[in-house]
Amino acid sequence: MTKYQEIADNIAQSIRNGEYPDKLPTEADLINRYQAGRNTIRRAIDVVYRSGLLRRVQGSGFYVNHMPATSNTIINLVTRADVAMHNKHQHLTSHVITFDKIKAGADLARSLDVSKSSELYRVVRLRYLHAALYCLEEAYFTLKAVPFLSPEAVNHSIFDFLHDAYQIRISESENLVRLAMLTAEQAAVMKQPEGRPVLALDQTNYYGKGVPFNYSTSYYVYPDLGFYSRSFPVTAG
Repeated sequence: MTKYQEIADNIAQSIRNGEYPDKLPTEADLINRYQAGRNTIRRAIDVVYRSGLLRRVQGSGFYVNHMPATSNTIINLVTRADVAMHNKHQHLTSHVITFDKIKAGADLARSLDVSKSSELYRVVRLRYLHAALYCLEEAYFTLKAVPFLSPEAVNHSIFDFLHDAYQIRISESENLVRLAMLTAEQAAVMKQPEGRPVLALDQTNYYGKGVPFNYSTSYYVYPDLGFYSRSFPVTAG
């Protein structure tokens, strides 16, 4: 991981921990804190800004971009999936339904840029927030990027395991939010009515220079759930 990425991660963590409740310190303060050059600090701030945690006020600096309060639970589609929950108190727990290897079908092969019949890890798990059912998650990982995935990681944080074991950090994500109807199998696992309409999030995660390593679909049933997105200024070429 580069120096500016390390600093960006540290700034983002400080924001989530409430160290900067309203405004980011000045550029000069950050240079002094991290003992880094001006360009490194600026690149780090830009990473945090593009994660949706900051907003820029011309002539005044960067301010913490608090999530809207219209929903008790916000999924931030701007930032990486491994830090998607803005509120540090919103900790998910898991109940694993399926953990195995499968052969990629045409759709998964296309989404993950692998050949058809390539082996993938498959993880299907129910996720809970405050002991209430949050979602059903169906996730797939390429063996090229993830040659080994531990049962302990599957029961806890997969992304933390990938970072510690393989230094994999999500560089970008593609997200599609859609309305889906629960199949009979999904409904049975979730103890929900078959055909119930739910919000589904299809997500492809990339690392390095745009290499896909993870595709997932999550089916959400948690009450008062919100999705947060943000557009950025377009600079003329």
